[in-house]
Amino acid sequence: MTGRGEPPEDPPENPAGGEDEYRSLVFDESFVRAARLQEFSAQERMGDHAHAVRSLPGRAAHNGSKAVIALVVLIALAFATAVYIGFRHPYPPPTVRHAQPLKSTVVPLTPQDAVPSGTPTALYAASPAAEFRTGAEGINLPAIRRTHSFSESQVTAALTTVKDYLVGSSLDADVLTGTTTRPVERLLDPDQTAQFDRSMSAPVSDGRHSATGWLVRFDPEDVELADPKVRVQGTLAYAEAGADTLEVVSDHTFTYALRPVVSGPQKEDGASLFTVRRELHFQFDREDLRLHRLEVRTAHVQAGPQACSAETAGALVPLLAGERADNRGPAGTDPYATGPRTAALCGTLAVSSGLPRNLPPGPAADGSPARP
Repeated sequence: MTGRGEPPEDPPENPAGGEDEYRSLVFDESFVRAARLQEFSAQERMGDHAHAVRSLPGRAAHNGSKAVIALVVLIALAFATAVYIGFRHPYPPPTVRHAQPLKSTVVPLTPQDAVPSGTPTALYAASPAAEFRTGAEGINLPAIRRTHSFSESQVTAALTTVKDYLVGSSLDADVLTGTTTRPVERLLDPDQTAQFDRSMSAPVSDGRHSATGWLVRFDPEDVELADPKVRVQGTLAYAEAGADTLEVVSDHTFTYALRPVVSGPQKEDGASLFTVRRELHFQFDREDLRLHRLEVRTAHVQAGPQACSAETAGALVPLLAGERADNRGPAGTDPYATGPRTAALCGTLAVSSGLPRNLPPGPAADGSPARP
Protein backbone atom coordinates (compact mmCIF):
# COMPACT_ATOMS: atom_id res chain seq x y z
CA MET A 1 0.00 0.00 0.00
CA THR A 2 1.09 3.44 -0.60
CA GLY A 3 0.98 6.16 1.91
CA ARG A 4 -1.31 9.11 1.92
CA GLY A 5 1.32 11.37 0.48
CA GLU A 6 2.49 9.08 -2.24
CA PRO A 7 1.15 9.41 -5.71
CA PRO A 8 -0.93 6.62 -7.09
CA GLU A 9 0.81 3.91 -9.04
CA ASP A 10 -1.43 4.29 -12.10
CA PRO A 11 -0.70 7.09 -14.56
CA PRO A 12 -2.65 10.23 -13.91
CA GLU A 13 -6.00 10.55 -15.65
CA ASN A 14 -5.02 13.90 -17.12
CA PRO A 15 -1.33 13.88 -18.02
CA ALA A 16 -1.60 17.23 -19.76
CA GLY A 17 -1.31 19.04 -16.50
CA GLY A 18 -4.95 19.32 -15.46
CA GLU A 19 -6.50 20.31 -18.82
CA ASP A 20 -9.29 18.08 -20.05
CA GLU A 21 -9.68 16.50 -23.48
CA TYR A 22 -11.62 19.51 -24.87
CA ARG A 23 -8.71 21.85 -24.38
CA SER A 24 -8.22 22.18 -28.17
CA LEU A 25 -11.74 23.58 -28.61
CA VAL A 26 -11.82 27.36 -28.38
CA PHE A 27 -15.24 29.00 -28.02
CA ASP A 28 -14.30 32.32 -29.57
CA GLU A 29 -16.69 35.22 -30.19
CA SER A 30 -17.60 34.22 -33.74
CA PHE A 31 -18.48 30.72 -32.58
CA VAL A 32 -20.71 32.07 -29.85
CA ARG A 33 -22.46 34.48 -32.29
CA ALA A 34 -23.11 31.61 -34.68
CA ALA A 35 -24.69 29.40 -32.03
CA ARG A 36 -28.32 28.49 -32.71
CA LEU A 37 -29.05 27.75 -28.98
CA GLN A 38 -28.65 30.07 -26.02
CA GLU A 39 -28.86 29.09 -22.35
CA PHE A 40 -31.22 31.08 -20.19
CA SER A 41 -29.59 33.19 -17.55
CA ALA A 42 -29.80 32.19 -13.90
CA GLN A 43 -32.51 34.75 -13.29
CA GLU A 44 -34.44 33.53 -16.32
CA ARG A 45 -34.12 29.92 -15.22
CA MET A 46 -35.78 30.87 -11.93
CA GLY A 47 -38.85 31.58 -13.93
CA ASP A 48 -41.32 29.09 -15.23
CA HIS A 49 -39.37 27.69 -18.25
CA ALA A 50 -39.78 24.21 -19.55
CA HIS A 51 -36.46 24.25 -21.32
CA ALA A 52 -33.01 25.28 -20.23
CA VAL A 53 -32.13 26.81 -23.59
CA ARG A 54 -33.82 28.85 -26.33
CA SER A 55 -33.38 28.91 -30.11
CA LEU A 56 -31.89 31.96 -31.86
CA PRO A 57 -32.78 33.13 -35.38
CA GLY A 58 -30.13 32.11 -37.90
CA ARG A 59 -27.96 34.84 -39.44
CA ALA A 60 -27.95 33.03 -42.79
CA ALA A 61 -31.72 33.32 -43.02
CA HIS A 62 -31.53 36.95 -42.01
CA ASN A 63 -28.89 37.70 -44.66
CA GLY A 64 -30.86 35.75 -47.29
CA SER A 65 -33.92 37.90 -46.66
CA LYS A 66 -31.89 41.04 -47.20
CA ALA A 67 -30.53 39.69 -50.52
CA VAL A 68 -34.02 38.87 -51.78
CA ILE A 69 -35.27 42.34 -50.89
CA ALA A 70 -32.32 43.96 -52.65
CA LEU A 71 -32.93 41.85 -55.78
CA VAL A 72 -36.61 42.80 -55.89
CA VAL A 73 -35.71 46.48 -55.57
CA LEU A 74 -33.18 46.25 -58.40
CA ILE A 75 -35.69 44.52 -60.69
CA ALA A 76 -38.31 47.17 -59.93
CA LEU A 77 -35.83 49.95 -60.70
CA ALA A 78 -34.80 48.32 -63.99
CA PHE A 79 -38.43 47.91 -65.05
CA ALA A 80 -39.26 51.52 -64.16
CA THR A 81 -36.23 52.73 -66.14
CA ALA A 82 -37.27 50.71 -69.19
CA VAL A 83 -40.80 52.10 -69.05
CA TYR A 84 -39.47 55.64 -68.72
CA ILE A 85 -37.14 55.24 -71.69
CA GLY A 86 -39.94 53.73 -73.76
CA PHE A 87 -42.16 56.74 -73.18
CA ARG A 88 -39.45 59.33 -73.73
CA HIS A 89 -38.01 57.76 -76.97
CA PRO A 90 -34.50 59.21 -76.51
CA TYR A 91 -33.31 57.43 -79.67
CA PRO A 92 -34.97 57.94 -83.09
CA PRO A 93 -36.44 54.82 -84.71
CA PRO A 94 -34.38 53.24 -87.49
CA THR A 95 -35.01 54.75 -90.93
CA VAL A 96 -37.04 52.53 -93.25
CA ARG A 97 -36.52 53.35 -96.94
CA HIS A 98 -39.58 53.03 -99.13
CA ALA A 99 -39.45 52.71 -102.90
CA GLN A 100 -40.35 55.90 -104.76
CA PRO A 101 -42.97 55.98 -107.56
CA LEU A 102 -41.76 55.45 -111.11
CA LYS A 103 -41.44 58.59 -113.24
CA SER A 104 -41.71 57.78 -116.94
CA THR A 105 -41.62 59.59 -120.27
CA VAL A 106 -42.74 57.96 -123.53
CA VAL A 107 -41.87 59.81 -126.73
CA PRO A 108 -43.41 58.71 -130.08
CA LEU A 109 -41.05 58.95 -133.06
CA THR A 110 -42.85 59.82 -136.27
CA PRO A 111 -41.53 58.83 -139.74
CA GLN A 112 -41.13 61.34 -142.52
CA ASP A 113 -42.17 58.86 -145.22
CA ALA A 114 -44.24 55.73 -145.60
CA VAL A 115 -43.05 52.79 -143.49
CA PRO A 116 -40.98 50.32 -145.61
CA SER A 117 -42.12 46.71 -145.79
CA GLY A 118 -40.41 43.43 -146.50
CA THR A 119 -39.53 40.10 -144.97
CA PRO A 120 -38.08 40.20 -141.45
CA THR A 121 -34.76 38.86 -142.71
CA ALA A 122 -34.44 41.50 -145.43
CA LEU A 123 -35.56 44.29 -143.15
CA TYR A 124 -33.05 43.40 -140.45
CA ALA A 125 -30.23 42.97 -142.95
CA ALA A 126 -30.76 46.48 -144.36
CA SER A 127 -31.04 48.21 -140.98
CA PRO A 128 -28.63 49.19 -138.20
CA ALA A 129 -30.11 46.25 -136.24
CA ALA A 130 -28.24 43.87 -138.58
CA GLU A 131 -25.34 43.95 -136.10
CA PHE A 132 -27.53 43.47 -133.04
CA ARG A 133 -27.70 40.22 -131.14
CA THR A 134 -30.89 38.22 -130.75
CA GLY A 135 -33.02 38.26 -127.62
CA ALA A 136 -31.41 37.98 -124.19
CA GLU A 137 -27.98 37.54 -125.80
CA GLY A 138 -28.05 41.26 -126.56
CA ILE A 139 -28.28 42.14 -122.85
CA ASN A 140 -24.72 41.64 -121.64
CA LEU A 141 -23.43 42.21 -118.12
CA PRO A 142 -20.45 44.54 -117.73
CA ALA A 143 -17.24 43.63 -115.91
CA ILE A 144 -18.23 43.09 -112.29
CA ARG A 145 -16.19 44.44 -109.39
CA ARG A 146 -17.10 45.10 -105.79
CA THR A 147 -17.87 48.65 -104.68
CA HIS A 148 -16.96 50.26 -101.38
CA SER A 149 -20.07 48.92 -99.61
CA PHE A 150 -21.28 46.06 -101.86
CA SER A 151 -19.58 42.78 -102.60
CA GLU A 152 -19.04 41.32 -106.04
CA SER A 153 -21.86 38.83 -105.47
CA GLN A 154 -24.27 41.64 -104.54
CA VAL A 155 -23.36 43.61 -107.67
CA THR A 156 -23.90 40.43 -109.71
CA ALA A 157 -27.32 39.96 -108.08
CA ALA A 158 -28.34 43.52 -109.01
CA LEU A 159 -27.25 43.21 -112.65
CA THR A 160 -28.85 39.78 -113.02
CA THR A 161 -32.15 41.09 -111.65
CA VAL A 162 -32.08 44.02 -114.10
CA LYS A 163 -31.40 41.65 -116.99
CA ASP A 164 -34.35 39.50 -115.93
CA TYR A 165 -36.51 42.63 -115.85
CA LEU A 166 -35.42 43.71 -119.33
CA VAL A 167 -36.03 40.25 -120.75
CA GLY A 168 -39.46 40.04 -119.11
CA SER A 169 -40.56 43.57 -120.01
CA SER A 170 -39.09 43.82 -123.54
CA LEU A 171 -38.70 40.30 -124.97
CA ASP A 172 -41.32 38.01 -123.44
CA ALA A 173 -43.86 37.31 -126.21
CA ASP A 174 -46.79 37.10 -123.77
CA VAL A 175 -45.90 40.46 -122.24
CA LEU A 176 -45.49 42.07 -125.67
CA THR A 177 -48.97 41.01 -126.68
CA GLY A 178 -50.61 41.96 -123.38
CA THR A 179 -51.39 38.40 -122.29
CA THR A 180 -49.59 38.69 -118.95
CA THR A 181 -47.62 41.11 -116.80
CA ARG A 182 -46.36 38.58 -114.25
CA PRO A 183 -42.72 38.40 -115.48
CA VAL A 184 -42.44 42.13 -114.74
CA GLU A 185 -44.54 42.46 -111.62
CA ARG A 186 -42.80 39.66 -109.73
CA LEU A 187 -39.49 41.57 -109.84
CA LEU A 188 -40.82 44.87 -108.46
CA ASP A 189 -40.35 46.18 -104.95
CA PRO A 190 -43.71 45.72 -103.13
CA ASP A 191 -43.93 49.49 -102.60
CA GLN A 192 -44.35 49.91 -106.38
CA THR A 193 -46.91 47.16 -106.90
CA ALA A 194 -49.96 49.40 -106.45
CA GLN A 195 -48.64 51.95 -108.97
CA PHE A 196 -47.85 49.17 -111.43
CA ASP A 197 -51.32 47.63 -111.09
CA ARG A 198 -53.01 50.97 -111.71
CA SER A 199 -50.77 51.60 -114.73
CA MET A 200 -51.89 48.29 -116.22
CA SER A 201 -55.60 48.61 -115.42
CA ALA A 202 -56.12 52.34 -116.01
CA PRO A 203 -53.13 53.73 -117.95
CA VAL A 204 -52.84 57.48 -118.44
CA SER A 205 -50.10 59.71 -119.82
CA ASP A 206 -49.38 61.53 -116.57
CA GLY A 207 -45.74 60.49 -116.17
CA ARG A 208 -46.66 58.06 -113.39
CA HIS A 209 -49.24 55.61 -114.72
CA SER A 210 -48.22 54.80 -118.28
CA ALA A 211 -48.07 51.06 -118.89
CA THR A 212 -45.47 51.59 -121.60
CA GLY A 213 -43.16 53.16 -119.04
CA TRP A 214 -42.94 49.80 -117.30
CA LEU A 215 -42.90 47.47 -120.32
CA VAL A 216 -43.21 47.17 -124.09
CA ARG A 217 -46.72 46.25 -125.17
CA PHE A 218 -48.72 46.19 -128.42
CA ASP A 219 -52.43 45.83 -128.98
CA PRO A 220 -52.86 42.14 -129.91
CA GLU A 221 -55.97 42.96 -131.97
CA ASP A 222 -53.94 45.10 -134.36
CA VAL A 223 -50.32 43.94 -134.23
CA GLU A 224 -48.42 40.67 -134.01
CA LEU A 225 -44.78 39.64 -134.14
CA ALA A 226 -43.58 38.72 -137.60
CA ASP A 227 -40.38 37.28 -136.09
CA PRO A 228 -40.09 36.23 -132.42
CA LYS A 229 -36.33 36.92 -132.52
CA VAL A 230 -36.08 40.51 -131.32
CA ARG A 231 -32.80 42.30 -132.05
CA VAL A 232 -31.16 43.95 -129.02
CA GLN A 233 -28.16 46.12 -128.31
CA GLY A 234 -27.23 48.27 -125.32
CA THR A 235 -25.31 48.73 -122.11
CA LEU A 236 -25.58 48.22 -118.38
CA ALA A 237 -23.73 50.29 -115.78
CA TYR A 238 -23.76 50.32 -111.99
CA ALA A 239 -22.60 52.61 -109.19
CA GLU A 240 -22.96 52.91 -105.45
CA ALA A 241 -25.48 55.61 -104.58
CA GLY A 242 -24.91 55.35 -100.82
CA ALA A 243 -23.75 52.96 -98.16
CA ASP A 244 -27.01 51.01 -98.48
CA THR A 245 -28.07 51.76 -102.07
CA LEU A 246 -26.84 50.37 -105.37
CA GLU A 247 -27.92 51.97 -108.67
CA VAL A 248 -28.03 50.35 -112.11
CA VAL A 249 -28.68 52.16 -115.40
CA SER A 250 -29.73 50.30 -118.55
CA ASP A 251 -29.77 51.79 -122.05
CA HIS A 252 -30.94 49.37 -124.77
CA THR A 253 -32.43 49.52 -128.23
CA PHE A 254 -34.94 46.81 -129.15
CA THR A 255 -35.94 46.28 -132.79
CA TYR A 256 -39.10 44.27 -133.52
CA ALA A 257 -40.38 42.86 -136.82
CA LEU A 258 -44.15 43.42 -136.80
CA ARG A 259 -47.07 42.85 -139.11
CA PRO A 260 -50.77 43.65 -139.01
CA VAL A 261 -53.32 41.17 -137.74
CA VAL A 262 -55.41 40.04 -140.73
CA SER A 263 -58.15 37.51 -141.14
CA GLY A 264 -56.57 35.74 -144.11
CA PRO A 265 -53.07 34.53 -144.88
CA GLN A 266 -50.20 36.88 -144.18
CA LYS A 267 -48.09 38.37 -146.93
CA GLU A 268 -44.53 37.16 -146.79
CA ASP A 269 -43.15 40.66 -147.31
CA GLY A 270 -45.78 42.46 -145.24
CA ALA A 271 -43.58 42.99 -142.19
CA SER A 272 -42.06 46.25 -140.93
CA LEU A 273 -39.59 47.21 -138.24
CA PHE A 274 -40.44 48.97 -134.99
CA THR A 275 -37.68 50.33 -132.73
CA VAL A 276 -37.85 51.07 -129.00
CA ARG A 277 -35.07 52.66 -127.01
CA ARG A 278 -35.45 52.26 -123.25
CA GLU A 279 -33.25 54.05 -120.73
CA LEU A 280 -34.13 52.84 -117.24
CA HIS A 281 -32.74 53.70 -113.81
CA PHE A 282 -32.99 51.08 -111.07
CA GLN A 283 -32.19 51.15 -107.37
CA PHE A 284 -31.53 48.35 -104.90
CA ASP A 285 -31.30 48.26 -101.14
CA ARG A 286 -29.86 45.25 -99.35
CA GLU A 287 -33.28 43.67 -98.90
CA ASP A 288 -33.95 43.99 -102.65
CA LEU A 289 -30.65 42.28 -103.42
CA ARG A 290 -31.46 39.43 -101.06
CA LEU A 291 -34.97 38.91 -102.44
CA HIS A 292 -34.12 39.32 -106.16
CA ARG A 293 -36.30 42.38 -106.72
CA LEU A 294 -35.77 45.98 -107.83
CA GLU A 295 -37.10 49.51 -107.79
CA VAL A 296 -37.63 51.24 -111.14
CA ARG A 297 -36.93 54.93 -110.52
CA THR A 298 -37.17 56.49 -114.00
CA ALA A 299 -37.96 55.32 -117.53
CA HIS A 300 -37.31 57.29 -120.71
CA VAL A 301 -38.75 55.57 -123.78
CA GLN A 302 -38.51 56.55 -127.45
CA ALA A 303 -40.49 54.38 -129.86
CA GLY A 304 -41.34 54.53 -133.57
CA PRO A 305 -42.57 54.68 -136.20
CA GLN A 306 -45.68 56.11 -134.52
CA ALA A 307 -47.88 59.11 -135.13
CA CYS A 308 -47.32 62.05 -132.82
CA SER A 309 -51.00 61.97 -131.97
CA ALA A 310 -50.91 58.31 -130.92
CA GLU A 311 -52.10 57.59 -127.40
CA THR A 312 -49.33 55.37 -126.05
CA ALA A 313 -50.17 55.15 -122.35
CA GLY A 314 -51.73 51.68 -122.55
CA ALA A 315 -49.82 50.24 -125.53
CA LEU A 316 -47.48 51.38 -128.26
CA VAL A 317 -49.22 52.10 -131.59
CA PRO A 318 -46.85 51.21 -134.45
CA LEU A 319 -47.29 52.46 -137.97
CA LEU A 320 -47.04 49.29 -140.03
CA ALA A 321 -45.88 48.50 -143.56
CA GLY A 322 -46.89 51.21 -146.02
CA GLU A 323 -48.52 53.49 -143.44
CA ARG A 324 -47.72 57.16 -143.02
CA ALA A 325 -47.95 59.43 -140.03
CA ASP A 326 -50.79 61.94 -139.99
CA ASN A 327 -50.07 65.63 -140.04
CA ARG A 328 -51.23 66.20 -136.52
CA GLY A 329 -48.70 67.07 -133.90
CA PRO A 330 -48.57 65.67 -130.39
CA ALA A 331 -51.65 65.78 -128.20
CA GLY A 332 -52.29 69.24 -126.82
CA THR A 333 -51.51 70.20 -123.25
CA ASP A 334 -53.80 72.56 -121.36
CA PRO A 335 -51.83 74.38 -118.64
CA TYR A 336 -55.10 75.50 -117.02
CA ALA A 337 -56.46 72.01 -116.65
CA THR A 338 -56.40 70.37 -113.24
CA GLY A 339 -55.61 66.76 -112.53
CA PRO A 340 -52.71 64.61 -113.74
CA ARG A 341 -50.25 66.29 -116.09
CA THR A 342 -49.89 64.94 -119.59
CA ALA A 343 -46.61 64.71 -121.45
CA ALA A 344 -47.11 66.12 -124.96
CA LEU A 345 -43.83 65.04 -126.57
CA CYS A 346 -42.96 63.80 -130.03
CA GLY A 347 -39.82 63.26 -132.10
CA THR A 348 -38.85 62.53 -135.70
CA LEU A 349 -37.68 59.04 -136.55
CA ALA A 350 -34.44 59.23 -138.53
CA VAL A 351 -33.00 56.43 -140.66
CA SER A 352 -30.21 55.79 -138.18
CA SER A 353 -32.78 54.90 -135.52
CA GLY A 354 -33.53 51.62 -137.26
CA LEU A 355 -35.44 52.19 -140.50
CA PRO A 356 -34.00 50.39 -143.54
CA ARG A 357 -31.92 52.53 -145.87
CA ASN A 358 -32.40 50.82 -149.23
CA LEU A 359 -35.87 49.28 -149.19
CA PRO A 360 -38.71 51.03 -151.03
CA PRO A 361 -42.03 51.60 -149.32
CA GLY A 362 -44.21 48.54 -149.53
CA PRO A 363 -47.95 48.19 -149.79
CA ALA A 364 -50.13 49.60 -147.08
CA ALA A 365 -51.60 47.37 -144.42
CA ASP A 366 -54.90 47.18 -146.27
CA GLY A 367 -53.17 46.03 -149.50
CA SER A 368 -53.45 49.32 -151.35
CA PRO A 369 -50.32 50.78 -152.98
CA ALA A 370 -48.22 53.04 -150.79
CA ARG A 371 -48.52 56.75 -151.43
CA PRO A 372 -45.41 58.38 -152.86
